[in-house]
Order: sequence, then structure tokens, then C-alpha cells
Amino acid sequence: MVRFSCEKTLLQQAVNAVSRAVAAKSSIPALEGILLETEHGLRLSGYNMQTGIRTEVEADIRENGRIVLNAKLFGDMIRRMPDDTVVFDADEKFNVKLTCGDTDFEMIGLSANDYPEMPEVDDEYSVTLEQRTLKAMIDETSFAVSLNETRPIHTGVLFEISDKGLTMVAVDGFRLALRREPLEHIDGGAFKFVAPGSALNEVEKICADTEDMVTVTQGKRHLMFEAGSTQLICRRLEGEFLDYRNAIPTNNPICLEVDNKTMIESLERVSVVISEKLKSPVRCLFSADKVYMSARTGNGDARDICPVRGDGQELEIGFNNRYLMDALRYAPADTVKMHLNTGISPCIITPVDDSDNFIYMVLPVRLKAQ
Repeated sequence: MVRFSCEKTLLQQAVNAVSRAVAAKSSIPALEGILLETEHGLRLSGYNMQTGIRTEVEADIRENGRIVLNAKLFGDMIRRMPDDTVVFDADEKFNVKLTCGDTDFEMIGLSANDYPEMPEVDDEYSVTLEQRTLKAMIDETSFAVSLNETRPIHTGVLFEISDKGLTMVAVDGFRLALRREPLEHIDGGAFKFVAPGSALNEVEKICADTEDMVTVTQGKRHLMFEAGSTQLICRRLEGEFLDYRNAIPTNNPICLEVDNKTMIESLERVSVVISEKLKSPVRCLFSADKVYMSARTGNGDARDICPVRGDGQELEIGFNNRYLMDALRYAPADTVKMHLNTGISPCIITPVDDSDNFIYMVLPVRLKAQ
């Protein structure tokens, strides 16, 4: 028996949050559903054996119990209800009745006995920071997470926490994204871990663009991100992450100041002839206060000139158009410095104020002789 009443808006927000961790298909039917528990207030959970999300909702509990409901059907029903109070009533045979205003639905639930327990995260180390800061840092690094499962460790983002602050690093073999932010205090000393990129995409969604805090807890095997009444639990990735400090070259004699928006627009123009079927590097000739860009494919030729500040010393270098645009687009600044050395050396993008707030690295593409 499960009986409660709850505001429709609050219930819908909770269903939306936990549904993102529900298994699309599973040999355990319960994992394709949402677990509802009312023993200690109303708690909803979604779990796919890799990532779990649970959240608590303010509700008037009338009868305690546990039940599993098909996530898609339950979500559709709640979404289509009027903005009023939802009355939830489930009997001992898991027959569920939902009433809201003049609308009522009926559905069949499942026993919660087959729902696997979500891992408990023992609090070895933890750190607390503003939700908007973590949300931004995930957004500004996760685009560079590898999709190649042959190196599972690089399908995640490295977190390094010390008294200097939080450093997050993502690499995929062609580019690197690094973000740093200071922290007010950390509990338990310095620590580091690699969080799965797929889980961080969900963390970014449960974090609000506010000063409210999020706590990140590292356990022996799992991680927990806690924002308000919502918790996300995921497994840590194990393995040897790239030694990024030695991977970023420091000898880059050419330094140019670039307006991100202007260079992205130039890259977009020359990318018109590039497609998934007809790929080609963007050829960049860095001159004095100008970059001459061009691309050539079976679709045609495209050329553009982008103004910069500094002397490129007639360096010619090729880039994957999307990788260079991503680095410029996600950099948390309107203008950046581009550091270059040779036509086969990486391009390093840093803040104009020489802080270490962010570093983006894009590897070049070898150009064929024209």
C-alpha cells in the first residue's frame, strides 16, 4: 500500500530528474521503472546499474510503502495532468490510481523487491562548491571527453582537488580541455578521481545556475554528487589518466590574441564546403595581424580572412574545423591567446590575462601539399 498527495509540478520535476538514470532496456524489468518510497517522506529513484539518481519531494504521506512504476508511462501521465494536487493510491496488488483535478489514470506497478539497492558512498573525501561553478566547469570540459571505449579512463573527466582549487581535465587523443577554479575549503585533504562523462552530463542537468551548493563525495569505488534534495551516484573510472602536465608544450614562440566570436565566424564560413562525407582540414596561414583560412573539398573551395593581434610569422597549420571551433566556443572568455610553434605542434589556447583559469589544446592535422 502506498498513498500520498503531492503538487503536480514538484512530482513532475522529480520524475524528470530520476528518469534520466532509468535503464532503457534491462533483463531486470524493475530497472526500466522508477522506484517510489514513502517510508521517510516521498523519495523517487532511477538506476541503470551504472548511474543512479534519487530525489526527495515534499508530499503528504498517508500510507507507507514501496512500488516500481514504468518510467515512461508514469512520466507521460504526470506530464499531462493539470497543475493541481496529485493523489497517488496503490493497493497491495500494485494497482495504481492517479487523480488530479478532473483527471484520473490507472496503471499497474511492480514489486520493489526486485529493485537493486543503489550503492552507498562511504565519505572518504568531499568538497563543496557552488552549483553554477560545477555546472559551468562540466560544460567547458566534457565536450573533449573521449567516445572511444578502448581507453575507458578517457571517457571520463579527471577531477583534482587540492588547496589550490579544483582542476578538471578531459582528453580524447585530438584535444584537451582544462578548467581551474579556486575553492574556499576542502575536507580530508587533497584527492583526485575520474568521473564518467555520461554521469557528468546528468550532474550538469541537476545543478542549477545558482549560488546553491553541490557536494562531491569520493568513496572507495563510487562518487556522489549532491545538489539540494537530489543525489547522483556513479562508479569511479579506474586506470591511468594522461599525464596532462607533460602533454601540454610550453615552448610556443608565436602568440596571437584572438576574438573568439570573430574567429568562430571565419571558421564557420570556410567549413561550408566540409561535410561528414567530404572531410578536409581548415588550412590556416598565420600572418601579421591576419589569419588566412581556406578549405577545399569536392563540394568546392572556401576562403576567409580573420583579423588577429600579433605576428603569426607566416606559419601554416591545419586544424579539424570542429575541434578548433569547440575550443573557442567553450573557452570562458571573449578573447583568448593562441600559442603556436610549428605546423605539426599543438595549438594552445589560454586566457589573455595569463591566469591558469583554462587551457585548451588542439592537435593539428597534417596538410597535403597544394
